[in-house]
Order: sequence, then structure tokens, then C-alpha cells
Amino acid sequence: MKKPIGFIGLGNMGKPMATHLLNAGYPLTVFDTRKEAISALVDCGAKPAISAEATASEAETVIMSLPTPETVNEVSLGANGIILGSRVKTLVDLSTIGPRNAQNLSVKLAIEGIQFVDSPVSGGVSGAENGTLAIMLSCPDQEILWLRELLGNIGTVFHVGTKPGLGQSMKLANNLLSATALAITSEAMVMGVKAGLEPNVMLEVINAGSGKNTATLDKFPKAVLTRSFDRGFTNSLMHKDVELFLEQAQSLKVPTSVASAVQKLWQTACSEIGPGADFTTIVQCVENQAGVEVKGV
Repeated sequence: MKKPIGFIGLGNMGKPMATHLLNAGYPLTVFDTRKEAISALVDCGAKPAISAEATASEAETVIMSLPTPETVNEVSLGANGIILGSRVKTLVDLSTIGPRNAQNLSVKLAIEGIQFVDSPVSGGVSGAENGTLAIMLSCPDQEILWLRELLGNIGTVFHVGTKPGLGQSMKLANNLLSATALAITSEAMVMGVKAGLEPNVMLEVINAGSGKNTATLDKFPKAVLTRSFDRGFTNSLMHKDVELFLEQAQSLKVPTSVASAVQKLWQTACSEIGPGADFTTIVQCVENQAGVEVKGV
């Protein structure tokens, strides 16, 4: 019999991850601020909870998948938060909150005897749905086996370090590359289309050559050329991740000239297109200025 798990945050990423744990046989208690999100997991066999505290009173291990550092801190430490739970001993955070926040949260939870596990994920909604996420686990060596068994149900586990914050540093490096690829591909594709090239042909050539990246392989053919803009991640979340990278890099005195330029483009996307719009809409910032549209046939 597998030990009960609590899961908090049933959004685009959290819902499929929680479902994988249910399918793997873990008794699951779930909580989200949206009742319909809870109901969807209850229909799959989960037990509902009325708060984060209640979730942490049902299981020794609680997993979080939440959008912002502020939300993570409130759910962890606030009124009716995880820290008040009567059973919780380990809190596994799959969110992207930055190294400083992870370290601070670890210290505060440790006072109450709760171990914080820094374990952000990458791979997007499709990765969460398919159970193919990259999981950047930072935990003490003695905790690796059972956490690898648990988290292996949602993707591939990479043990990147032993201290809180190292998982976050790995995730921020990854997301900066993803953000940069999407931003620079937008400029390259718009230039080509305005020059007279067909966007489908451009992607064929790029993906056969040295310029291919995650944007040309996935985001442009599936969400930009189709104009569906539906990859499940928002402009504001990507802007947040790039800003967290800049905060960490600057604290380490690492130059950030390229990252700073990427941050400005995402800031423009939030203001011009909208913070809640899909992050693939960043191409529209470039399209609007150039007067062309990158659209498939």
C-alpha cells in the first residue's frame, strides 16, 4: 500500500501530474481554490480538502504546483497554510519561485519540522499530460530514492543538488533559454515573412539546419502558424521566470545583456498583448511593428 500524498494546485500542470499519481496507485488528497478543479480529481478517485492546512493534515508528503512565489508563500506559510498541517513532514515544490524564495521557505518550514524539497519541472502542459517532464530535484542524498520513485510517475528525475535553490537555479537557466528561443525566433520568422519567404518553408530549413530550437520545433508549427496560441503558459509567467533569472544572475555578478533584452520583450508582450495571453503570442509584438503575420497555409 502506497503512502497517502497531498497535492495542491490543480491547474494546467498540476491536474495531469496529480492524475498520474492517482493512476500509479497513490491515495491522493487534493486542494485548489477552484471547486471545479477539485471535482475533476475527485471524479478520478482523489479525496477533496477544504484548505492547504487540511491537505497537510491528511498526508506526510505534500506536493505543490503553483504559479507564483507569492502564491507559494501564502499556501505554505499563510492562514490555513501547509505549515499548520498536523501530519505533513515533507513539502515537495514543483513551482518556479527562484533560489532566494526556496531558501527562505526551507528555513521557515524547518522550524516546524517540515523538510522543503526544491523540485521544479519543465516540459510544459504536454509534458505534464504525457508524464515526460524534466524534474530538477534538489534534496539530500538520503532522500533521493523515495523521491525518485514518487516523482518518476510524472517524468524523468534529475538530481541536480542537495540544497534548496539549486533546483530553482537549474529551472531558471532552462527557462531563460526557452524564453530566448521563442523571442529570437519571433524576430527571425517575421523578418523572413516580410522579405517574402513562406513560414512553413522557413521552419523546414531551420529545423534541418543549425538554427533549430524548441520554438521552431514545437511552438511555431503548433501554435503560431496555426494561430491557435494554446501552449498553456502565459506571458506573465514567462516574464516572471526571466525576472527571477535576472535576480539570481545579478546576485552572482553574472552579466545579463542578452537576458535583459529578452526580459524587455516579454514586458512588452505583457503590456501590449496581455499578461494572461499564451506566451506564444509574443510573436504578435514583432508582427504588429513589422506589419506582417506569420501564418501557415
